[in-house]
Amino acid sequence: MAEFLYRLGRWSARRARTVIAAWVLVLAAAAAAFVVFGGTLTSTVSIPGTETERVTEQLQQALPEAAGGSGRIVLSTTDGEPFTDDQKAAISALVADAAEADGVERVIDPFATEADRADQAQSIEEGRTQIEAGRAQIAQARADLEASQAQLDAAREQAGNSGELDAQQAEIDAGLQALETQEADLEAQAMTLEQGATLLELAEGITTVSADGSAAVVNVAFTEPQLSVATATKEAVTDVFDDAPVDGVEADYSSDMLESTPALFGAGEIVGLVVAAIVLVVLLGTLIGAALPLVTALVGVGVGAMAVLSLSGVIDMTSVTPVLGLMLGLAVGIDYSLFIVNRHRRQLKEGQQLDESIALATGTSGNAVVFAGFTVVIALVALNLTGIPFLGLMGSAGAFSIATAVLIAVTLVPALLALVGLRILRKPERASRDAAVHDEKQSAAKTMGTGRAVARVLIGVGVLVAVAIPAMDLRLNLPDGSSEAHDSTQYQAYATIADKFGEGQNGPLLVVADLPGSPDEAELQTMQVTIAQTLAGQDDVAAVAPIGSSKDRTVAAFQVMPEAGPTTASTEALVHALRGLSIDGVDDLGVAGSASGNIDISDKLADALPTYLMVVVGLSLIILIVVFRSLFVPVIATLGFILSYFAALGGVVAIYQWGWLGGVFGVDSPGPILNFLPTLLVGILFGLAMDYMLFLGSGMREAYAHGVPARLAVVHGLRAGRSVVTAAAIIMIAVFGGFVFSHSAMIRPIGFALAFGVLVDAFLVRMLIIPALMHLVGDRAWWLPKWLDRILPDVDVEGAALERRHPHREAAAQQEPAKQ
Repeated sequence: MAEFLYRLGRWSARRARTVIAAWVLVLAAAAAAFVVFGGTLTSTVSIPGTETERVTEQLQQALPEAAGGSGRIVLSTTDGEPFTDDQKAAISALVADAAEADGVERVIDPFATEADRADQAQSIEEGRTQIEAGRAQIAQARADLEASQAQLDAAREQAGNSGELDAQQAEIDAGLQALETQEADLEAQAMTLEQGATLLELAEGITTVSADGSAAVVNVAFTEPQLSVATATKEAVTDVFDDAPVDGVEADYSSDMLESTPALFGAGEIVGLVVAAIVLVVLLGTLIGAALPLVTALVGVGVGAMAVLSLSGVIDMTSVTPVLGLMLGLAVGIDYSLFIVNRHRRQLKEGQQLDESIALATGTSGNAVVFAGFTVVIALVALNLTGIPFLGLMGSAGAFSIATAVLIAVTLVPALLALVGLRILRKPERASRDAAVHDEKQSAAKTMGTGRAVARVLIGVGVLVAVAIPAMDLRLNLPDGSSEAHDSTQYQAYATIADKFGEGQNGPLLVVADLPGSPDEAELQTMQVTIAQTLAGQDDVAAVAPIGSSKDRTVAAFQVMPEAGPTTASTEALVHALRGLSIDGVDDLGVAGSASGNIDISDKLADALPTYLMVVVGLSLIILIVVFRSLFVPVIATLGFILSYFAALGGVVAIYQWGWLGGVFGVDSPGPILNFLPTLLVGILFGLAMDYMLFLGSGMREAYAHGVPARLAVVHGLRAGRSVVTAAAIIMIAVFGGFVFSHSAMIRPIGFALAFGVLVDAFLVRMLIIPALMHLVGDRAWWLPKWLDRILPDVDVEGAALERRHPHREAAAQQEPAKQ
């Protein structure tokens, strides 16, 4: 591979304009594909085979009008006073207009709903009055008939039996029988009425107009399931309220009414790039040298992001997917270019020819880049093994961005280096290039000392374990409106509902009951009351309301309002409790709804995480054993990755779930952690950790292989790679850190987790703990069983063999003139 890359680098340098033109064409093709084929992104995620999906599919068959997606428009008066009659009329008119939009099943007028509720309550009271009056009439009629019976009995005693008395007796008996029938009918009516009153009472907590009359919720039902609702359909509804605002009324929209697509680039990302540029200038010493990795990285993310987005027209893609590709492509693209440029500059300062230096840098550092990139790609593609489609797609998109960055590093970077020529060096460096003498000063190197090594290990491990402790309290879910920026309409809608109606109304549950046989209307209502009362009796249930039944009355659906919000632990426990509930006369009880769906996704992701982590750990061990031909180094490197991973999770939990330093990181509403972040973090952090391990460890291995004592080889490897790995890590932290201040609640914790993970892995694990452990074990760090040594392939990651085949010191007379 190193020889092939050497030739590729030389070819790219000699045909620089051709290579640059080719990449410009690739970038243009990706842009054209995005324009022509790009579709829409979604902020929702789904996983096939969850309980929520099963119940939703059941509803689509039995009760399609209740299976569609939903959204809410939250209206509130600007002065905090109750809605006026004019405002109510204007809102009702807008509701009627919105209901005409294509793809909308119905839009519920909140004031009409409350009026209907009041009418029902009044009807029940009137019905009770009528029933009491009926009971009184029956009682009076019964008393009259009993009096007539007494008179008839007295007449029979005096006169004996006669035809006239027998006729009177028949009339009395018929009257009594009629009264019994009337009484039975009246009691049946009373029972139906009281059942209705019970259901109305259980549903008291589900309201559409606040108690103070200053806020109202317009519920929108779509014909398609939540994930299939077109953006145009949602926009058609929101446009009705935006285009004709009601005086004195503010309209806010719930998260499921909007497609929250994060911006690919914002102020935070620009700051990250500025920091990366400063680091590059400090390390490389020239503006041209600093600009080159930035330019190539931007080309790479342009190709990667637009190519991925061009598939959004045919693939359901979450809004995080292209942002993740951009985040990875930008950070890795800068780093990979930096490794090659830095090696090239060092070789030029040693007096090497320009073309030969470019080729050799591509064959050596480029070989390490390819190998490191390959490990990241494998780890990300392995996300498909989780069986979770949206996560596999994110991994594949990220892997494509990494692969693009690698291709650019070994083709476009050599081409640009050829055009730049010796200007990649500072003027003093160019002037003294011919006289430069390379001196590794091996004799001046000193080992760190056993006591110092022990202290490094204890301090480093202690810090990582302490930081990782919060990870034990990790809770997963998807962000809701409370996690959005406080100036967003989604947050305002969430906050208004929580304040005016209760937290639970932000995440209602849909409970579906399978009823045996084919009950009649009376039996159905009786079952509805029984089920509703049982549901209402569960902990953390605020209200229950029946919302419909199938035509054959074998499926009944209920809306259950939790006491707490959709991402709380109590609501999660409630969902599991309802699914385990047993009710007499009910064959099966299922739970659906957006809150339930998010809980199911989080549970499945949590179940998939250990398997994926074991796959990645196994992959880490195999790769490192092959590269370093050692057992000890791969084991401590892998254990170090595990420590870094849990430390990164601990930091995320402390800030985004517990709210520590919330003001610094813009966390106004702490809550559960993004449910796919832990799994995604495994793949990405593993790849990046392996990058730094390869660039540091291969130098140690090479020095040891050339006869340098084991403990001194650790020092040599650390010194050789420390500056460039430090710069690369700072650049990654800066780029990932720029996303910490993204407007998207999904992107912020991902950016922080990656930035913090790189920080602890690069500086604590790779440059503090692992060198100290290798010092402590000495030669045993490189021990490998002979039988295993014989079967392992010889992987020359840093291209040392290539460097020996292509001597890099040339006579001054053979050096090509400096290009100005």
